[in-house]
Amino acid sequence: NRSFEFAAPLMGWEQPNSDRHSLNDKSGYANAIRTEKEVNSRILRVEVKNAAGYSLLNEGFRGMGVKANDLYNVSVMASNQSGNISKIKFQFVDDAGKVVGETAISVSGKDWKTYTGQIKAATTVNKAKLKITFEGTGVIDMDMISIFPQDTWKGRKNGMRKDLVQMLYDLNPGFLRFPGGCIVEGRTLEQRYQWKKTVGPVEDREMLINRWNVEFGHKLTPDYFQTFGLGFFEYFQLSEDIGAEPLPVLSCGIACQFNTGELVPMGELDPYVQDAIDLIEFANGAATSKWGKVRADMGHPAPFNLKMIGVGNEQWGPDYIERYKVFEKAILAKYPNIKIVSGSGPFPDGEQFDYGWKELKKLNAQIIDEHYYNTPTWFKENATRYDDYDRKGPKVFAGEYAAQSDRPASVNNRNNWLTAISEAAFMTGLERNAAVVAMASYAPLFAHAEGWQCGKTHADHHRDGTRAGDARGCRRTRFTA
Repeated sequence: NRSFEFAAPLMGWEQPNSDRHSLNDKSGYANAIRTEKEVNSRILRVEVKNAAGYSLLNEGFRGMGVKANDLYNVSVMASNQSGNISKIKFQFVDDAGKVVGETAISVSGKDWKTYTGQIKAATTVNKAKLKITFEGTGVIDMDMISIFPQDTWKGRKNGMRKDLVQMLYDLNPGFLRFPGGCIVEGRTLEQRYQWKKTVGPVEDREMLINRWNVEFGHKLTPDYFQTFGLGFFEYFQLSEDIGAEPLPVLSCGIACQFNTGELVPMGELDPYVQDAIDLIEFANGAATSKWGKVRADMGHPAPFNLKMIGVGNEQWGPDYIERYKVFEKAILAKYPNIKIVSGSGPFPDGEQFDYGWKELKKLNAQIIDEHYYNTPTWFKENATRYDDYDRKGPKVFAGEYAAQSDRPASVNNRNNWLTAISEAAFMTGLERNAAVVAMASYAPLFAHAEGWQCGKTHADHHRDGTRAGDARGCRRTRFTA
C-alpha cells in the first residue's frame, strides 16, 4: 500500500505511539487525504508534533524478507507543508524492534520531489518491517513510498526478484501466460484487468482490487490488491528475458461467471475489442504508432514480436461464443498472423464444455484452452485423454491444470506426492499427443507461502524451507514438462 489507495487507505501501516482519539501532542498523527489527481488521488499527510515520539511502521506483504549485506533502494515522493522537518529516516526493524539497517534522506521545499536513499541490511530477517521517523516537526505530505532490492533481475531499477526469475528462467519455458486467470475477468466488469492502466509511469497506474481478495472464506486476503508495478510492459520484457513466447489474455466482456457473470451489451463491445487490437500494437507496432510509442518511451523501441493472444479465460455458453466471434473477426482482419486462443470453460467435460468445443470447431478456432482442477484419480485416468482427439481439429492449450487433494476451496487442499505423481502421469499423455496439445501450463506459477488460495505453495517469498534464516524462494513438489 505504497500510495494509500487500498479500500482502507492505511492498511498495512501502523502508528504505534499515536491514538486517533487523542491530540497526540507527544507524537503526531498521519491521515490519508484526497487530492485533485484523477488517478491514485490519495497521499499521506503526516503531522509531527514530537519527532522523538512519532513513528510509522509498514508490515510489507506478510513481512519483508531482507538479506544480510544486501542493499535496498528507497524512494519517496514528498512535499513539506509547514514546520522544519529536514530529514526522513527509513529503518528495517525485526520482530523485537531492533534496527537492522537504516538511511536518512534530506527533504526540503513545498514542491513535490522524488527523494532516494539506500539501506544496507546488517542481518537476514525473514519478516522485517519498515520504520519511518522524522527530524524536526511540522506537516509533510508523502506518496509512493517504495523499497526494492538493488540486486534485481538483470540489474533493472525497481525490477523483479532475481532468485524467483532465475527459477523461472531455469525451467526454460516455451511461453508465459499473463495475467491469468480469473483476475482477467474480475468479479464485475469494472474490476476486470485493463492492460492500458498497467503501462506508463508507475505512479500513474490505477490500483485495482485483486479478484482473489475475498473469494474464499477459508483464505481471506483483504490486503491483496494490484498496484501494477508489474504491468504489461514488464510482462513482455520478462517473456523476452527468459526466451518465452508471451501469451496475454484479455477480457472478452464477461465478468467471472462464478461471481456476477456481468455482460457488456453487444452494442458496447467495441472498446473491449479495441483493447485487444491496441495491445498487439503496443507489443508489435512501430515506435511511431500510438501504442508503439508508449512502449518505446518506456525503454523498448524494438517490437516484442507477439504471436498469440487469448480472448477470455473460463467463459462458457452462447454469450461467450457470440462475443468471441466479434473479437476473432476484428483481430484477424488487422493482424491475420496472430494466433487466437479461445476457451472451453472451467471444466474438462460436461454440457458447456461440449457446446464450446462444438461451436469453436465450427469457427475453425486455432487453439482451445482447457482447464483441469480435479482429483488425483481423474488425472491418472485421463492420461489417455488426447489419444483420440481429432488431429485435424483445433489445437489444445492445457492452460491450467493442478491435481487437488481436496476441494479447491477447502482448507485441507494441499499439494503432496500423490497429486504430483498423478499430474506426472497426466503429462505423459500431453507429451505423447504433442500433435494435438500445443501448450500446457501448471497453475499457479508462483504463490506466497502464507497467501496462497488454491491449495498450492510454489514459492516461499521469505524462506527456502531448509534454512529458516534465508530470505529466498523455494521449489515445491510438482512435476514440470
